[in-house]
Amino acid sequence: MTRRLKYKSFLGVLAVTSLGLSIAIGVTYAAIPPKKFNSPTEKFITQNMRNTNGTFSTYLKANTSDNPDIVAGREALSESLGLWLQYSEVKQDQLNFNQGYDLLTKHFLTPQNYIVWKLQADGVANVQTNALGDDLRIVGNLLKGYEKWPEEKYLTTARVITETLQNSVQKNGYFVDFHDFNLNLSTSTLSLVYADITSLQLMRDHQLIDAATYEQYVNLLLYMPKEGAFFPKSFDVDSNKYSYEDDISLIDQLIVGIHLTAMGEEPEELLSFLKKEFKQQKRLYGRYNRLTQKPTVTYESPAVYGLGIILALKCDDQTLAKQLNKKMLSLRGKDAAYPGGYIFNKNTHIFDNLFPLIAEASLYSKK
Repeated sequence: MTRRLKYKSFLGVLAVTSLGLSIAIGVTYAAIPPKKFNSPTEKFITQNMRNTNGTFSTYLKANTSDNPDIVAGREALSESLGLWLQYSEVKQDQLNFNQGYDLLTKHFLTPQNYIVWKLQADGVANVQTNALGDDLRIVGNLLKGYEKWPEEKYLTTARVITETLQNSVQKNGYFVDFHDFNLNLSTSTLSLVYADITSLQLMRDHQLIDAATYEQYVNLLLYMPKEGAFFPKSFDVDSNKYSYEDDISLIDQLIVGIHLTAMGEEPEELLSFLKKEFKQQKRLYGRYNRLTQKPTVTYESPAVYGLGIILALKCDDQTLAKQLNKKMLSLRGKDAAYPGGYIFNKNTHIFDNLFPLIAEASLYSKK
């Protein structure tokens, strides 16, 4: 203790002496503000992927669909809104965050206090259902925003949305994928990609849900069956059974892996698969056969690389994160008409830009 105090005293004398010397010789030092994160992908999104009302379009190209359950063209998703809030929080950009909050309250949050999962480009809703994963991501980021910039409206809105989920989007004690607010019917499926442990932790911490409710979802993921590198797809709350898909989405697998890290669990088999596949193939594909672990598609997805970076960072694997980031950025800016965008065949899906943007900001924050 004495040695430490003497050392600190020496530093204090040195600092004072240095300051006095600087003043004596007329030298001044201006504080250098930290460099803010800046990505051309954000500029691409704000210039090309926003409708006139500010909502985020799902695709770059306009298109229509006869099926209201299939997203097309410039329609806007609650998923995109949640990802924008997540990006803004990681970037520590309250201006962008408030823009997202305004979109939520003005366009997506209905009079019945549920978040409609899809809007037409003009902001009109032609569906009467929510999407649980998007809801939890939005609530979680509102709570993160409240902790960072303590504005009561963030907490109040998070509470209102959670109350709706508890009153209408639960079945047999679990939140489920969606509720039809027109027919007053809920599915019995809970997709594991929707079991957003990070958001549920925040909801518990802010007393929006109780500890027992939170533990349900921890146990759901902690005790799910494991077959090799990949996780089950969903859990049926009526039969209490998990189900698999033979053709798996790597995006879904990565998100479930990220959920596990929020509980202090490292998805070792999935990480090993990613490293082996990337080392051998120099790329990751969008979908794989669950049993053979061979790709079932030929395309790459920037969102896969973005989520892989986020997972690697949460597992303190900077080497993998940087490798995936280099590959991800190599897919950007291929179309000179849309610098900063991940454009393929003159079109793009917004999550192929938002997930990479979040990954970039996350990697930057670790510097």
